Amino acid sequence: MSGHSKWSTIKRKKEKTDSARAAVFTRIGREMQVAIREGGSADPASNSRLRDCIAKAKAANVPNENIERAIKKAAGAGDGKDYEALTYEGYGPSGIAVIVETLTDNRNRTAGEMRHYFDKAGGNLGNSGCVSFMFTKKGVIVIEREDLDEDTVMEHALDAGASDFQAEDDVYEIFTEPDDFSAVRDALDAKGYTFASAQVEQVPDTYTAITDEDMAAKMQRLLDMLEENDDVQAVWHNWENAE
Repeated sequence: MSGHSKWSTIKRKKEKTDSARAAVFTRIGREMQVAIREGGSADPASNSRLRDCIAKAKAANVPNENIERAIKKAAGAGDGKDYEALTYEGYGPSGIAVIVETLTDNRNRTAGEMRHYFDKAGGNLGNSGCVSFMFTKKGVIVIEREDLDEDTVMEHALDAGASDFQAEDDVYEIFTEPDDFSAVRDALDAKGYTFASAQVEQVPDTYTAITDEDMAAKMQRLLDMLEENDDVQAVWHNWENAE
């Protein structure tokens, strides 16, 4: 649920409390339910969206038995609720651009909660399109460097169809066009790579720093409130010093 897949943010996600991990399981289970309903199949081999959900779950350290149980539940009656995808956009403290992706069974409740969070943090919820022009949708695959050779990983990524490759201090970041994401991820998975993160993200074109400590605390509080909401699937922002 980060603004970008910087390793410090990913590491923080991996160190979540048990209650936060449970929330991650709930979100992925809800996404699987929608993927199966819209894809018409509980077989990941023929349902690319479900396959993406499974990859995301594995990158979030969801145990295989939990994934299998979630698929079975989603293939049945699910939780009995009908979810719709809604995206909210707005500005946090110091003009930080924020995009919130949700899956909700009650749009009035979710809209009210989103407005409350932004207001409480000193930001404001805007209209559709007010900040999305500052982001580019990309597939982002993150692999921990460990003892992996940079040239080899880059060659495998580009051969698989990746559009860009970056080597950071602790990770390799592989970027794809959204439509190519699943194919690139599957090709790298077949090569035996393990992903620290693998999903289609809203990547900021530019980043904004917050120099005021009070404003930074308010922005972090906004992100925390959003992350604790079960309807929220992902949060993208352009806060430069989010870590």
